[in-house]
Amino acid sequence: MSFMTAMRALIYPPQCAICEELILGDGGLCAACWGKTRFLTGLCCDICAMPLPGESVRPELCDACLAAPPPWARGRAVFAYEGNGGRIVRAFKNGDRLDLAPILAAWLLRAGADLMEDDPLLVPVPSHWTRLASRRFNQSATLAAGIARARGRRGAGPGFAPRALLRPVRAARQRDASFAQRAVRLKDAFIPHPRHGGVMRGRRVVLVDDVLTSGSTLRAASAACLEGGAGELCVLLLARVTGET
Repeated sequence: MSFMTAMRALIYPPQCAICEELILGDGGLCAACWGKTRFLTGLCCDICAMPLPGESVRPELCDACLAAPPPWARGRAVFAYEGNGGRIVRAFKNGDRLDLAPILAAWLLRAGADLMEDDPLLVPVPSHWTRLASRRFNQSATLAAGIARARGRRGAGPGFAPRALLRPVRAARQRDASFAQRAVRLKDAFIPHPRHGGVMRGRRVVLVDDVLTSGSTLRAASAACLEGGAGELCVLLLARVTGET
């Protein structure tokens, strides 16, 4: 541990992301909250990371992805959004808990270990500039940057492209919209960046985002990646909505 890291831990001791109890080390959660968090470590859909019943030694798909496959090939998620998963996401995203970024990135790297083979390009889902101005950071870019650092990258480079996509249109709030309405509202919401989007051409891209709900945002961002020339496209998510409580 470096001197600065030790001093920071002394002045700002690590707290559980959920209950804010003081914890030892950088685990992100206390033992009690860890035990109540649903990490997606069992059988999940190989494309959208939806939990599936049973066990299997081969990749399996959920009914939704069998009926209408999304535009990406594989997807991984760290935990279910319901319950503690959502509390972690909200603490990081809306509660100024940027101190959680390193441990969240480590969890993402572990969940998506098989997606990191052959040095893919990490591309975060971008925020519209007005959202970026109000929140002061893009959570997806912060997570992707943490993954890049954990993989030994420094700043933008061959494995990390924070400006590959651009979000020129801020879509209306999606909370009460149907799947069809979300798709219409997000049409053309993302484009390959006119200057930086070419970095995706011919590359295997891992699109990084915080939460998968209906999948409309990821579908729109994926379409922009493919428009920019991405080869195989995968998604890596901090959380995904499972519909279970």
